[in-house]
Amino acid sequence: MTNYKLNIADALVSLHPEGWIVRGGVYSGLEWDDDVPEKDRPTEAEINAELKRLQADYDAKKYQRDRNYSSVGEQLDMIYWDKKNGTKKWEEAIDKVKSDHPKPTE
Repeated sequence: MTNYKLNIADALVSLHPEGWIVRGGVYSGLEWDDDVPEKDRPTEAEINAELKRLQADYDAKKYQRDRNYSSVGEQLDMIYWDKKNGTKKWEEAIDKVKSDHPKPTE
């Protein structure tokens, strides 16, 4: 299901947004600014746990990302013209998004 893979930098931004450089994308390549106290530096286990949490959150929101509704303004305009012209373009557009991306049954 995952089509995007988060990395150590994503976890570090979430846990401690500044004061580090990561080389090679691995924990052993992590360098901390001297101003960051040792107690504030996340362990490799904490970073891995955060990566797992962030990836699960990203994956869980796939359904939301995939649903491409028109902007609210465009939808209101469609509704106006549907009422004016006796058409159902707005309803058809919404039905298409819903049928292209059915809600998961989990």
